[in-house]
Amino acid sequence: MKTTNSIEIALPRERVVQLLADPANLPMWLRGMVLHEPLSGMHGQVGTKSRVVMQSGNQTFEGTETITRREPADLHGIPRETVVHFDRELVGQGMWSDVRDRLTEATPETTLWVQDSEYRFSNLLMRLVGLLMPGVFRKQSQQHMEDFKAFAEQGKDVRTAKP
Repeated sequence: MKTTNSIEIALPRERVVQLLADPANLPMWLRGMVLHEPLSGMHGQVGTKSRVVMQSGNQTFEGTETITRREPADLHGIPRETVVHFDRELVGQGMWSDVRDRLTEATPETTLWVQDSEYRFSNLLMRLVGLLMPGVFRKQSQQHMEDFKAFAEQGKDVRTAKP
């Protein structure tokens, strides 16, 4: 199953990518994140493997994330025409996903974030969820992007937001 989501953020691209790349910011915008800890390598660098634990209601997901692409490596002084790429693979019980983020400069003061995701399921329950409710995965990705936008533009923290 493949999905594509996008959002425009009212901040310069360099600021957006620096906020995305900072692990200290993850709990503030990544709804349901319990833990994101590197197992090997440095956070955000290509090849780094991290343990990820997410909570949604009574459901807990645990998996291993591997950073597969980060271009450019230096997130300062990025040329205007350069597309910034953050790609990662996530493997957990019953599923595999590949997420490819592209950040471009829409204007000097706005950033377009496009996210392509692919999901594969290896157990019957996850296959059924993927077949019967494919919109759940796209909707969750869009929610994360909207939460990041609110954090980046307005300083909103999902941990303190009212339901």
